[in-house]
Amino acid sequence: MSDISLTASMRSNLLSLQNTQSLMDMTQERLSTGKKVNSAIDNPSSYYTAASLNNRASDLSALLDSMGQGIQTIKAADEGIEAITAFAEQAKALANTARDEAIKVTEGSVEIEFADGYTAAAADKITFTITNVVDGTSEEVEIGATASEDAETTLETLATALAGKDGVAGAEAADGKISIEAAAGYKIEVKAGAGAFADKVTSTAANNGSANRVKSAAQFDSILAQIDQLAADSGYKGVNLLQSNNLKVVFNEDRSSSIEVVGVDASSEGLKIGKAVGGWQTDQDIDNAITAVEDAISTLRAYATDFGNNYSIVQNREDFTENLINVLEEGADKLTLADMNEESANMLALQTRQQLAVNSLSLASQAAQSVLRLF
Repeated sequence: MSDISLTASMRSNLLSLQNTQSLMDMTQERLSTGKKVNSAIDNPSSYYTAASLNNRASDLSALLDSMGQGIQTIKAADEGIEAITAFAEQAKALANTARDEAIKVTEGSVEIEFADGYTAAAADKITFTITNVVDGTSEEVEIGATASEDAETTLETLATALAGKDGVAGAEAADGKISIEAAAGYKIEVKAGAGAFADKVTSTAANNGSANRVKSAAQFDSILAQIDQLAADSGYKGVNLLQSNNLKVVFNEDRSSSIEVVGVDASSEGLKIGKAVGGWQTDQDIDNAITAVEDAISTLRAYATDFGNNYSIVQNREDFTENLINVLEEGADKLTLADMNEESANMLALQTRQQLAVNSLSLASQAAQSVLRLF
């Protein structure tokens, strides 16, 4: 270019045309990107400020995902508590039903037809069947007379021997017979007599057990098993708040703001609900179970309240973070986004200026072109 001589007017018009083209290039870039600041060259202050705002918005967006997962973890635990509470209420209803199932306690008796002038012999025996109503097992117990005792003393000996057996609450000789009381959960029957007692024994069974209560107790234990399984299944992405796992949710990019949701043990053991005792053959055992379940329900409701409060906190922080991200991105956009209407108008003006500059350059070159007329 330096080897070519241009007139002053042509050089001036060329410079104007070059400046116009430069402005058109910049305006085209703004129109294509939608931003008036595309690099630090355009406006260092706005560019780096906007980058800082966008970076923070990006960091908060990553935390927003973490908050959402934290909410899901709390919701999973809350669903588990709700289901466990329903099971606990079912267990309480079952215990109340068993409590209303009265045990028909019957006193047994044994009468022996003694021969006149009876004298006991070692072969004189009675075999009893003692049945455990809770587990259904039975045991045969044989008791015998002491040689040379009379009829009255023999009854007392037999009663004393029977009273010392498992499942027997008491046995007493009186009025020519043995009265028998079964222990809770047992049934006592006479199977047979031997020796002088063969075919000489008349008896009634002693009962102090309820098979229906045993069934209710078994169902109660099965509900506890379901509670344990449900508590184990209430985790989310490896975190189970119902198995004493803690959850930490971070709210800001430098981790200075967070909340830790403390896990609980919502298993039957953690809720202090024990299995049915003794097949619920005593009212006290059932009452103890009902009390334990009622305490567990109160505990579960307290857990639900705590998790609900934590859920609200994380939910509010999630909403706040979403709004803050919008504010940050909006602030960055205000620093960098172009006014498309303005840039379009600029482009139209520049195109007009370019055409005028071309025409002006053409006019400026006419003086040089006149030399061609000499040839």
